Amino acid sequence: MNITVNGHSLYAYTGGKPFDAAKPTVVFIHGVLNDHSVWILQSRWFAHHGWNVLAIDLPGHCKSGGKPPASVEEAAQTVIALLDAAGVERAALVGHSFGSLIALETAARAPQRVSHLSMVGTAYPMKVSPALLDASLNEPQKAIAMVNTFSHSTLAPPPSSLGPGTWLYGGSRALMRRVLASNTEANVFHIGFNACNNYANGEAAIEAVKCPVLFLLGKGDQMTQVSAAQALIKRAPNAKVVTVQAGHALMSEAPDDVLFALAGFLGAR
Repeated sequence: MNITVNGHSLYAYTGGKPFDAAKPTVVFIHGVLNDHSVWILQSRWFAHHGWNVLAIDLPGHCKSGGKPPASVEEAAQTVIALLDAAGVERAALVGHSFGSLIALETAARAPQRVSHLSMVGTAYPMKVSPALLDASLNEPQKAIAMVNTFSHSTLAPPPSSLGPGTWLYGGSRALMRRVLASNTEANVFHIGFNACNNYANGEAAIEAVKCPVLFLLGKGDQMTQVSAAQALIKRAPNAKVVTVQAGHALMSEAPDDVLFALAGFLGAR
């Protein structure tokens, strides 16, 4: 599904079901150098269980036009504009990594528009090491290899994810290369990492959130360690915290656990 947002076409995967703004809506937001496909199991399940799904490609990524967002705040305004363009009054937001910060900022800026906030594989501050930040700009293939090493704790996913025998490292690396190549005018890798690194409104944002909050974290995550989410968790005393046996790529490493946590949090059946 393509929606015109801020004058550009923005792609949103609907899980194989027609979009119906009358249904409860969940928006899935990917992280740096990813796209809507990282939510393939979770988005299809919600779409086939009575939910309206918008699993987006961020601007400038893959099937979406426009410039990649240079900041978390800019990306959050895009999500709000998406809700306006789709005619959605209120939606649940699910964001991974960079996407979790975008979801957080969106919920803080437009609390009346967000029914639930799910932050998957999150941290604050989400600082990127200087070496990785530099590599994302000057040696992106090297940086992709580094990120994949830090993002996974298993070699192959369970059958409910991408199928038995799938090599997580290879699949993730191929996806990142494809996303990087999808924009020949801007380095979406470096721009995304820079946006994460520069975001400084997390503590104020979490205190402005009015909806229920879920922190969904990977026990073996080396990119956004569980301890790095504590600054936000402490400022959201009524939040639910779920940890699963996975690394940073927890949607593919622990697909069922992630799905069950999201479905339980959103009250989906």
